[in-house]
Amino acid sequence: MTRLTVLLLFGGESSEHDVSIMSARNVYAAMDGEKYDIRLCYIDQMGKWWLIDEWKENLERHGGVQLLAAPGTSSFMTLPGNNVVKIDVMLPILHGKHGEDGTVQGLASLMHIPIVGCDVTASAVCMDKVLTKQILVANDIKTARYRIYRRGMQPYSFNELTEHLGEVLFVKPSRSGSSVGVSKVANADEFSRAIKLALEHDDTVLIEEAIMGRELETAVLGNFPRHKVSGVGEVISGAEFYDYDDKYAENSKAQVLTNVDLPEAVEQIIRETSLKVYEALGCKGLARVDYLLKGTTPYVLEINTLPGFTNISMYPKLWRATGMHYPELIDTLLQNALK
Repeated sequence: MTRLTVLLLFGGESSEHDVSIMSARNVYAAMDGEKYDIRLCYIDQMGKWWLIDEWKENLERHGGVQLLAAPGTSSFMTLPGNNVVKIDVMLPILHGKHGEDGTVQGLASLMHIPIVGCDVTASAVCMDKVLTKQILVANDIKTARYRIYRRGMQPYSFNELTEHLGEVLFVKPSRSGSSVGVSKVANADEFSRAIKLALEHDDTVLIEEAIMGRELETAVLGNFPRHKVSGVGEVISGAEFYDYDDKYAENSKAQVLTNVDLPEAVEQIIRETSLKVYEALGCKGLARVDYLLKGTTPYVLEINTLPGFTNISMYPKLWRATGMHYPELIDTLLQNALK
């Protein structure tokens, strides 16, 4: 039996570098070595790609050779050595900038290598919260009311914003993940600091009304029109909101639940909306669709095209709740990429 050569990408330049490593460790452990010839590609925080022989806890001392892309050949070259590394499919376990924003997906396309997950367009659009909002609104999909601030614009008056969006606001970089650079604000001073923080991560800032409700998530798997959606999970934050530390800190008190008490009609609406969102944004492979539930009305919060695979990540937990365990999930993702 000829094994499929899979290039497992992890690390990366974004602020979610460490999260990527946590996710990739789990994915690597779940992959069947008899089915796959797994090539480990660690991307350091300078953006260099390194082919390493085995998983190492201290990746800064990886001892690997650098990988250089050879477009059009489905191959990389090593430096030093100039050895050819032929790849059948890329499996990116990357988050944020130069991972899920369409850049790696574009490289894979130029190299003629299938890649797990969304293509260039869907990845770039879903990474951009403002573009995602605009597409959701155009498709009559409920989402929080918002305003856009771009670097160099005349600053908004906090009081003016609260007249339209409510007394409490969320301020977010348009292109970032894992709640990096996100602030919850309730006065003008907090708002001013939040804008400055968001601008450290992106030139465009999303300002949203704060919908106080249950945070729910669904997992979507497959290529349109054969994609399917999991049941609904719930995140119960251990902090004021589900920020980076609440998601990943060892002492986090957040809970991730896959057995959620919801009216059947509400759960059905959420699951149907997730399929509609996936289609409207042109997703394929996988995505996690997140909601805020206010009363019985779900509002789409965001779409994550490369969701986490850490020990607490919702995406694999939701599929496990349906009876699909890690190895089968990884097999399905790889086969869908090859299709």
